[in-house]
Amino acid sequence: MALNKNHSEGGGVIVNNTESILMTYDHVELTFSDMKNVPEAFKGTKKGTVYLTPYRVIFLSKGKDAMQSFMMPFYLMKDCEIKQPVFGANYIKGTVKAEAGGGWEGSASYKLTFTAGGAIEFGQRMLQVASQASRGEAPNGAYGYSHMPSGAYVFPPPVANGMYPCPPGYPYPPPPPEFYPGPPMMDGAMGYVQPPPPPYPGPMEPPVSGPDVPSTPAAEAKAAEAAASAYYNPGNPHNVYMPTNQAPPPPYYPPEDKKTQ
Repeated sequence: MALNKNHSEGGGVIVNNTESILMTYDHVELTFSDMKNVPEAFKGTKKGTVYLTPYRVIFLSKGKDAMQSFMMPFYLMKDCEIKQPVFGANYIKGTVKAEAGGGWEGSASYKLTFTAGGAIEFGQRMLQVASQASRGEAPNGAYGYSHMPSGAYVFPPPVANGMYPCPPGYPYPPPPPEFYPGPPMMDGAMGYVQPPPPPYPGPMEPPVSGPDVPSTPAAEAKAAEAAASAYYNPGNPHNVYMPTNQAPPPPYYPPEDKKTQ
């Protein structure tokens, strides 16, 4: 934890040449407690902007405060919590130890109050990045920066919405080949072949209706007889066999011998 070592004369934040800004929030208040022999720079409420890098949290004060910048590396922070009080703004609290040559000594409890919102988002991202840093992983999602001859990077003050614009044309590394699994390959030189879709029968045409014919008992009996003689093939459900209409039987004439009787 270092005091007044991470700010530029123009009001920007300074980080090492191996770091980048992952997240920033404005309208943040910083207070300290549980300190022995409290230095003048740690008294009162500091108002400014908080920055998150892959390895530390940096706070920049606004105005002519004795504490212009305050840096807290993850390996010196502990007991970090995100608080959501019923009344008042959400805040992040914890303890931090001083590092050698950091401009102060001992340890202190800190409280970062996000008066304009963002405590949950910043706190969750901070805990995630701190966990990645402890495993040696490099987090992604950094903002653009400019190089300084002294071997550090300087970030200008954030714009009105509290975010740095992403640089145009930034070359993000492509994902590994196994990130997006493709279709399984077949043996030999043949590629993946997808089976064809089932045949589509197409739209069904509406049945053709003939002219309305008055129904009679004889016609209904004939239709019932035709339906009973129809044949349905389960292998060809779209066709039904129906016998053709047979000619009516010849008229009945009694025998000649019966006529004479």
